[in-house]
This record gives sequence, C-alpha cells and structure tokens, in this order.
Amino acid sequence: MNNNTMDTPIERKSRLKKKHIYAVAGGVFLLVCVFYFIFRDTSSSMKVEKERLTISTIIQGEFNDYIRVIGQVLPDRIIYLDAVEGGRVEERLIEEGAQVKAGDVILRLSNPLLNIGILQSEADLAYQENELRNTRISMEQEHLSLKQERINLNKELVQKERRYKQYERLYNKQLLAREEYLLAKEDYESARDQLVVLDQRISQDDLFRSSQLESLDENIRNMKRSLALVRERLENLKVKAPVSGQLGNLEAQIGQSIAQGERIGQVITPELKVEARIDEHYVERVMPGLPANFEREGKTYEMEMTKVYPEVRDGQFRTDLHFTGGRPENIRAGQTYHLNLQLGDPVQAILIPRGSFYQASGGQYVYVVDEDETTARRRPVKIGRQNPQYYEVTEGLKPGEKVIISGYELFGENERLIIR
Repeated sequence: MNNNTMDTPIERKSRLKKKHIYAVAGGVFLLVCVFYFIFRDTSSSMKVEKERLTISTIIQGEFNDYIRVIGQVLPDRIIYLDAVEGGRVEERLIEEGAQVKAGDVILRLSNPLLNIGILQSEADLAYQENELRNTRISMEQEHLSLKQERINLNKELVQKERRYKQYERLYNKQLLAREEYLLAKEDYESARDQLVVLDQRISQDDLFRSSQLESLDENIRNMKRSLALVRERLENLKVKAPVSGQLGNLEAQIGQSIAQGERIGQVITPELKVEARIDEHYVERVMPGLPANFEREGKTYEMEMTKVYPEVRDGQFRTDLHFTGGRPENIRAGQTYHLNLQLGDPVQAILIPRGSFYQASGGQYVYVVDEDETTARRRPVKIGRQNPQYYEVTEGLKPGEKVIISGYELFGENERLIIR
C-alpha cells in the first residue's frame, strides 16, 4: 500500500453557505426598517433661521392686571349759550376766547316787538287795577246802602213793636177794638220778618263781595306776575354767561338777527376730564372707581374712572376719568395721554412676554425651544389675562422654558422647527 495515499488531508466543507449569509443580512435589514418605522419622528418639520426668531424665557413673577388705553383731555363741562329771546345783535361786549365770570353780559340784543308787548301788558294791568278800584267802590257803596236800610228797618221795627205792645195792653183791658190790635200786631211781625230777610241779604252780600274781591285781587297778582315775566324776557335780551369759564364759538355779529333758541356760543369750564375709548373685550371688567395713572416728565399722575358709557360703537365704549390728585401744569384740552388702567390686584403667575406669536396661535399653542436651541416643538398651552408686557400662562409651560414669541405665520402646521 502506498503511504502517500493515506496522508492526503480531507478538506471539510463550510456549514454557512452564501445563501444563509444573505438571509441573515436581509433579516437584519428588515429589523432595522421595522425599528425605524416604529421609532422614527413622524412629525412634520421645517428649517428656520435663528436670527429671524425671537426667543424668550418663561418666568414666574408678579402679574399686574392692567391695560394701556389712550385718553384725550376734554373740558369736564361745556355750557352752551342759546338765545332765550330772539332779536338783533346791538352790542358784542366780550370776544371769543376771553375768560368770563358767571353773570357777565356777553351780547346785548334788541327786540321792538317785545317792548310793545311790555307796554301792552302794563296798559292791561293799569286797566284791571282801575276796574278793581271801581268795583271796590261800587261794592262798598252797596254795603253802606244795605247797612243804612237795616238801620231804618230796625227803627221801624222798634216803633211797631212798641205800638203793638201798647195796643195789646189796651185790648186786654177792652179799651181798644180787636181790629186795631190785630193790625198793630201784623205790622210788627212783618217788620220783624223783613229785618231777618235783610240780615240774610247782607250776609250773602258780604260773602259775594269777599269772593269777588279775592278773584279780582288774584287777577291783579297774575297780571303783575305776567308783567314781571315779560320784563324778564326783556332782561333775557342780555345774553349772560351762566358759569365762569372760557368763552368759545361766539359767532354772533353786530347787526345779525338771532332767532329764539338759536345757539350763540359756549362756555368751557376750567375743570378737565380725560375721555378714554376701550375695546369691547373689557366691557364687563371696566366699572367706575377703577384707578389709572400715566407718566409725564418723570412724574406719575393718579386718576379714577368716574363714568362708563353703555353704548358700544365700532368695537369700543367710552369712559370718563378725573384726576384724584395734582395734574400737569401745562395740560390743555385736546391733548392725549397713554393711561395705565388697573383692572385688578397684582398676583403671582407664570408669565410669557408679549409677542406677535399670539396673532397666529390665538394663545392656544407655542413653540418650545430645547436647551441647545437647535429644535423647537409645538405645544398646546392656555393663556389667561394679558397686560401690555406679559401674557398670563395658566397651563402648558413651566418657568425656565424657552419659547419663540415672534410671529408664527410662516410655520404653518409644522410640529417641529429645525433651528439653524
């Protein structure tokens, strides 16, 4: 036997074939794909430039519940001058823009018809007074006549009574005929009854005379009051300042005819107020008594809301504020000031600085930036009150987190921002 033949090594075949390697590689690739599809970030994203963003940090601090409004200085009261009586302008005693005191004569008018009316009223009054005097005299004469008649009638009664009593005694002694006695008795009783009737007539005459004289006196008093009113109308031809202040809008010229009730000018009182127009969003929170302030030349001036007008026009409502302390020395009607109107007491809250993001998100979400400021993710939040500096965050953010507060208009519905 040949030994060389026995020493030849037998080559062993490998168990791992190429097809097995391909199968394992395919399995690993499939597993990687599965894991990728399961754990990949499916949120939509977009790339943004960092220099175009404004990033701010959420803070915990004191939230001052106030709003910034624009107020215009106006006169507290404007008293309008209307012509109580019509007439022609004869004299203009005070010029527009001058300071006037209550009672100062501004214009003097003339009205011939009014003068004629006064003369007619005076003539009517004189006639009525003369009629009253004549009536008094006539009534007094009638009264004296009745008194005289009573005196005469009473005298006759006394005489007839005496005669009757004498005849009665003679008749009882049978010294006088019965017929003569009865005649004397009838004359006495008739005179007595006439005196009773006359007394009733005098009493009724007194009542009638008193009532008629009282009525005539009342007519005279009414005519005197009417004459006084007409004379007051004559005094109304002098247009006077009703209050102290500055005369404005005086347009009446000498020789001009002014109709009754026509507006002549106005008097502006020295007291001032500030009128502010506020967005209707705050209509339920704004009420009289709220404090306000503004700064001018390094000094703060305090105010108080005194009136809230109920009408809402063009999305705003009007309010009046008055100074509670001092006011700027050079303040003038027509000036405007930026007022801080306090709506509530300060409270501790989570705050986010104001920014244009609110216009796009409506305060419903913000983009929260990670620590290295390379990505930002959209997160739902709840925002409560706001003031000119901050929004109050009630849910969704913590102090120390960073958010984008610039505009979101270009971000669309992307959930993630890649910051470059």
